[in-house]
Amino acid sequence: MPQRYSLAAITLHWAIAALLAFQIAVGWALGSLGARGFALFQLHKSIGITVLLLTLLRIAVRWWKPRPAKLEGGWQGALASGVHVGLYAFMLGAPLTGWALVSTAKVKVPTLFFGAIPLPHLPLPMASHGLAEGGHSLLAWIGIALVALHVAGALRHHVMMRDGLIWRMVPGRSTALLIGLPALILVGFLLGRAILPGAAPEAPAANAVEAEDVPAEDNAVEAAANASDNAAAPAANDTAAVAEEPAGPPPAWAVQPGGKIGFAVGNSGETISGNFSKWTAKIVMDPDHPESADIKVTIDMASASVGDAYKDGMLPGDEFFGSAAHPTATFVAKGAEKSGTNGYRAHGTLTLKGVAKPQAIRFTLSGSGKSRKVSGSASVARLPFGVGNGDSSTGLDPKVMVTFNFDAKAQ
Repeated sequence: MPQRYSLAAITLHWAIAALLAFQIAVGWALGSLGARGFALFQLHKSIGITVLLLTLLRIAVRWWKPRPAKLEGGWQGALASGVHVGLYAFMLGAPLTGWALVSTAKVKVPTLFFGAIPLPHLPLPMASHGLAEGGHSLLAWIGIALVALHVAGALRHHVMMRDGLIWRMVPGRSTALLIGLPALILVGFLLGRAILPGAAPEAPAANAVEAEDVPAEDNAVEAAANASDNAAAPAANDTAAVAEEPAGPPPAWAVQPGGKIGFAVGNSGETISGNFSKWTAKIVMDPDHPESADIKVTIDMASASVGDAYKDGMLPGDEFFGSAAHPTATFVAKGAEKSGTNGYRAHGTLTLKGVAKPQAIRFTLSGSGKSRKVSGSASVARLPFGVGNGDSSTGLDPKVMVTFNFDAKAQ
C-alpha cells in the first residue's frame, strides 16, 4: 500500500478543496448581484485570504514532511507534477490578484477579514487595476481546468490502474472517508450556491400620483443643454405669463412609470454615475402660472446603485447615505418661476441624512395639454449633508449632478 501523506497535509488538502469549490460557486454569480452581493463580496474576500493562508501552511507542511514518492514516471508523471505546480500557483495567485484588484480600485472599499480584522490595501499603482482584474478572472478559469485534470488523474489511478494512489490522501483505509472527504467539495459548491440571494424584487407600479421608477442613465448633458436654451428665451414671455390670471386651481400631475432619477460625481478624473430605482413625486402646478407649484419628491436612498457591487454596498453606510437611520431624502418646493419659453426654476429645501438645506432645481416642460415630458437637473453640494465623509471619498468632487426625466399626466 502506498505511503500516506501526513494527517496535517491531508486535512489541509480537503479543507482547501472545499473552500475553492465554495469560491467558484460564489464567484460565478457575484458580477450580476449588484448591491445585493456586497456581503458576499466581503465573504468571498475573507475566504480567499483563508485559502492563501492555508496554502502557505500547506507549503510549510510539505517542506517539513516531504510528500510520498511518485508512483508514475514518463510524460504522465510529468503532467501530474505540472498540474500540482499549477494548482499551487492558482491557490496563491487567485487570492493575491483579488487582493490587488481591491487595493487598486478607484473607490477604496475597506476589507475586514470575517468582519473583524482590517486587511490593509497592497501598495500598488492604480494603473495596475485592469491587470489585476484580468489576471484574477483568468486564474479562476485556469484553476477550474487544473482541478478538473487533478480529479481526472486521481480517478484514473483509482478506477483504471487500481494502484491505491488515492488512499495516500485518506487517513486510514476507510470507504466512508474515501466517499466523505471528496463529498466535502460538492458540499462546498452547493453551500456557495445556496447562500446566493434570490432575484431582486420588482418595483411596484406607480399609482395616480406617485411612481416608483426603474434604473436610469445619466441625462446631465441633455439637461444642461435644455437649461442653456431656456436661459436665452425672451423675458417678455415671463411677463405675459405672470399677467394672466389662473382659470382655476392648478392641476395635480400623475407621474407615469418609466421615469428616471440619476446622479453623477467626478472621482479622481473619472465619473461615477448611478440612479435611484425607487422614488415618488407629488406635483401640483399650472405651467402657465408656475408660482402655483407645490412639489414634493421622496427618494428611497437604499435603492441607489452605480452598477458595481462593491460601491453599491458602501452607499447605504454612514459614509455616504446612512440609509438605515435616514431611509429617504425629500425635496420640497412651494412655487417656481419661468426661466425661458419652456424652462423653470424652483427653489426649495432638500433634506438628506437628517440635514435640511436650500436647494434649487431647473426643469423643462415639453408637450401640451394634459400630457407633459419633464426633464431637469440640480447641482447638489454633498459635504453639507455629510455624504462622502470618509477615507474612500477623498477623490470625489464636492458637487453631485442630479438629473431627472419622466412623463406626467394631469388628473
